[in-house]
Amino acid sequence: MRGRLLRHQWFWVVAAAGALVLVSGFVLVRPARGDGTVRVMTYNVRGVKDPPPRDWRTRLKMVGHLLGRHDPDLLGVQEARWHQVRDLARLLPDHRWVGLGSKGGTRDQFMAIFYREQQFEVLDFGHFWLSGTPDVIGSVSWGNRYVRMVTWAKFRDRRTGAVLYQANTHLDNKSADSRVRSAKLILDRVHGFEAGVPVVLTGDFNAAAGASPVYGILTGPGAFQDTWTTAQRRGPQYRTIGRWQPPKRGGKRIDWILARGQVQTTWTEIDPYRVGGLYASDHYPVIAHLKIG
Repeated sequence: MRGRLLRHQWFWVVAAAGALVLVSGFVLVRPARGDGTVRVMTYNVRGVKDPPPRDWRTRLKMVGHLLGRHDPDLLGVQEARWHQVRDLARLLPDHRWVGLGSKGGTRDQFMAIFYREQQFEVLDFGHFWLSGTPDVIGSVSWGNRYVRMVTWAKFRDRRTGAVLYQANTHLDNKSADSRVRSAKLILDRVHGFEAGVPVVLTGDFNAAAGASPVYGILTGPGAFQDTWTTAQRRGPQYRTIGRWQPPKRGGKRIDWILARGQVQTTWTEIDPYRVGGLYASDHYPVIAHLKIG
């Protein structure tokens, strides 16, 4: 399912107003970067309604801190509900976003992609569902517990002229068969993108990197490379689903940033930021600094 930016349909692309915002005592600003690096971040923000102090209103301040700290040029979020997407747009005034509720309009979860407006021009974008009928909005197959989908966009970097795709997804947490079929479908659709254009795939894959059929499919011959393993430098490896617990070194990475084509990873990290015993989500964000082309 494709859309056209010229239509400006409000549930697909929303512009965040303003150029500067003060959040919890700090300012989100855009630092000067002239080396062509693209900062990509994937983050499951948790859309479940939790009681305080894990409620979204409380966690939002911490999410704002993480966004200010890593200043992503491209951000793929998972599990975001409509009110959370709006809050993230306010935290990212220099960004616009592409997305659609998984059940259509603003209903259910968004796999929204936020992009820095002054840096990227959107050339194309669309959505498909991880089901036997991928072009049917809200479709469910393969034993999915929830509606699962992919949002993708094709960008041109205004600084360098480089063109790239980003696809963002969240695979099912219960059905292993669904995850395998979804991985194959994603790879098939990516092969249909413009030949030779780099692709960055972000998401919560609910499967362990290096030790799951899904990872094998998506990092197999002719597929993607894991930016964590190709990075020139990386921070400590933590499990990416923290479950509100202290960070565990060497744990499973189920949140990934994958890339194919001419993409070089200079730095990647998993950020288990917390304040006291409180975390911004039950997942930790993953950040990769990429050079495209």
